[in-house]
Amino acid sequence: MARLLLLSTPVGAIGSGLGGGVELTLTNIARSLIALNHSVTVVAPEGSALEDIPLIQIPGHLQITAQSQGRDALVTLPPNSVLGKMWDYARHNQSDYDVIINFAYDWLPFYLTPFFDCAIAHLVSMGSLTDAMDHIIEQVASSFPTTIAVHSLAQAETFRFKDACFNLKNGFDLTQYQFNPTPKHQLAWVGRIAPEKGLEDAVAAIEKARIPLKIWGVIQDESYWQSIQANYPDAAIEYCGFLPTQDLQKALGESQALLMTPRWVEAFGNVAIEALACGVPVIAYRRGGPAEIVKDGKTGWLVEPDSIEGLVSAIAKLDHIDRAMCRQDAELEYSLSAMGNRLEIWLDRIVQSRNSSFGCA
Repeated sequence: MARLLLLSTPVGAIGSGLGGGVELTLTNIARSLIALNHSVTVVAPEGSALEDIPLIQIPGHLQITAQSQGRDALVTLPPNSVLGKMWDYARHNQSDYDVIINFAYDWLPFYLTPFFDCAIAHLVSMGSLTDAMDHIIEQVASSFPTTIAVHSLAQAETFRFKDACFNLKNGFDLTQYQFNPTPKHQLAWVGRIAPEKGLEDAVAAIEKARIPLKIWGVIQDESYWQSIQANYPDAAIEYCGFLPTQDLQKALGESQALLMTPRWVEAFGNVAIEALACGVPVIAYRRGGPAEIVKDGKTGWLVEPDSIEGLVSAIAKLDHIDRAMCRQDAELEYSLSAMGNRLEIWLDRIVQSRNSSFGCA
């Protein structure tokens, strides 16, 4: 049994939706490790909520999300930084743990790695976004082999150190997702409402296909959302807010398909698995993680990136997809037990490598 400390993203409290897929990923990883009889404690910003998982809440100012910055963005910490305080907690308590798992896509945890006695594993949640982040992650990948994990091969390909990355993928508690064989006449779009997510393409497609679109997620960029409404005043869209997993899966299951229209390289695409678990086919751009999840013609359709007509064509072919096969595919590769097996392989490699070189207190 390993003693594990999981440090969450500093951009938002767990349960707020501000941390995007990282919040769900951390929760599922914690549950899969606990199911394997490991001891797990989570450190997260104040206001976080986790059921039946030990949680340390840290007050402080949140970080700015990396995807909202340019390639030459500087490394910054706000006053009373929650990120700094979370890692100060980890530093003072590291002797109580065998491995610390970092979920923050931020410069500080990578920089601190050589100064800790305990092994630090880094689960990188995004592809290459800034030069500063690329440089510091590459330094850690070189100095501490096996410690960098990603969610997809497409994500790894964005880095020069791609061959040093462990492809962890993701896993889900599929008992929380109900299979729905009889959807309503509607499509779904789920995610942070921000330019890199490409919501306007989904809206343009459903307007041409003449089918309603339900939208769930945190509005991260209010002006972007307002511009979509202004540009598509007659589109049959309905914003339904941000929902916790239990409510989202029920609403998502009522949809004929999920549209995924990212303008950037998605590291994975948690919502694709959530949709499949409900029996909902996924129509996604052939870009990033979703292109490795969707089996074209079997669990959904892959469309050439940025092609509205491609989305419309795929919507017209949804009757060819067997919803039961979508659920079966999720169960085969993306269960908590499947991810738990991958996690143990990754963490075992880290501990063995670290112990042979430094030892862990």
